[in-house]
Amino acid sequence: MNVLNRNINNIFFIFAIGHLIIWTLIPTLTNKNLPLDTIEALAWGSNLDWGFNKHPPMSAFFSEVFFNIFGARDWAYYLMSQIFVVTAFYYIFKFAFEILKDIKLSLISVLLLESIFFYNFTSPEFNVNVCQLPFWSLVIYFSWKIFDAKEIKFSDCFLLGLFAAVGFLSKYLFIYLLISISLLFIYSIFKRLKSFDFKYIISIEIFLVLLVPHLIWLFDNEFITVAYGLKRTGLNQMEILNHVKYPLIFLLKQIGILIPFFILVFLLVKKFKVKFNLKDKKLLFLLFVTVLPILLILITSIITGSKIRTMWMTPFYLCFGILFIYVLRAQISFNKNNLFLVGFLFSFFLSPTLYAYISITQTDKRTDYPGKEIATKVQFTWEQDFEKEIEFVTGDEWKAGNLSYHLKSRPKWEGFTKSEILNKSSQFICLDDICLGRY
Repeated sequence: MNVLNRNINNIFFIFAIGHLIIWTLIPTLTNKNLPLDTIEALAWGSNLDWGFNKHPPMSAFFSEVFFNIFGARDWAYYLMSQIFVVTAFYYIFKFAFEILKDIKLSLISVLLLESIFFYNFTSPEFNVNVCQLPFWSLVIYFSWKIFDAKEIKFSDCFLLGLFAAVGFLSKYLFIYLLISISLLFIYSIFKRLKSFDFKYIISIEIFLVLLVPHLIWLFDNEFITVAYGLKRTGLNQMEILNHVKYPLIFLLKQIGILIPFFILVFLLVKKFKVKFNLKDKKLLFLLFVTVLPILLILITSIITGSKIRTMWMTPFYLCFGILFIYVLRAQISFNKNNLFLVGFLFSFFLSPTLYAYISITQTDKRTDYPGKEIATKVQFTWEQDFEKEIEFVTGDEWKAGNLSYHLKSRPKWEGFTKSEILNKSSQFICLDDICLGRY
């Protein structure tokens, strides 16, 4: 059994490393410029704060850490994105073994995720959605350890609070997972007559303490990130039809996204026969961390008439493989392993092939933007008039963000405001809607 476990562990790490290498190399070799969201995160990171006009700070923080290590090397940010993805895979693998108690089924539950395009095709673009992935999996993993424990450990509660805070500071939608887990613990305490342990409060305290600087920033900046999020949902339209149209579109898109996943599941099982026992603690936990967050998103759309954008669902499906394997484990046919392996390998190599094809053949994408060349011309223009380095750049996150990233002095991105900073500037030039200068 130990030999089998070791072999399966080795297969998992081969898969994870293979995924990381392929999805780092393919965009590095086929893209001319980093994607929009990655440039945006780097722009924010050049002038770190406890929040930005669109999102909380963690995607910017991690981008800036990598910039300080690797500089303006595009491959580093594709690598960073894949590190976030495979870290999530690792903790899902660990959590799967806690639930399934079968190392082979645990591996399959992770391999199934490779068929969901959030974890392959869209993963090279590091953004707030990808930034959530490891913390989503970590929160689920430590929540299970607390939920399943006869005696709750202080360290588990501390880490749960820590990772919950970092996840929330990556993107506010993380709250849907936290609400689901909170409801699970409340149910466990009151419905199952489980005694309340004051160690639960540790997680809440750590979470709230780590949020304090961002909450202060929010008040100081008139909740600008919340306003942006609400605007993106289309709430300002206030049409009755939206309460039906947007939830229906949301459901249809989710079904479409999961078709390759369902095909792989079909290749794995001999027949579909499902029995739900809500007294099953493991099944209950899986439903709360997998189905309930999606259900809450759907309810939000129905009640408010808000538009749920597809990419927002990136972390929500991390435990889908475990849920389906757990429910269908009695129907899994190991005689169909070859079919599943063929289906998995087809999915594994098809996605990067399509990505490379689209990246090479379509020449009007953001990733075809000549950011480096433009920065070289701007640098030359600056050096005709000034000797000292550029210290700041103003303008939108895309054009100004590209300059911040590519210019050799790594100037700070100062946002859209020009007059205030230019009045304090000793030297500056403006090119269309972009200004550069020194403080």
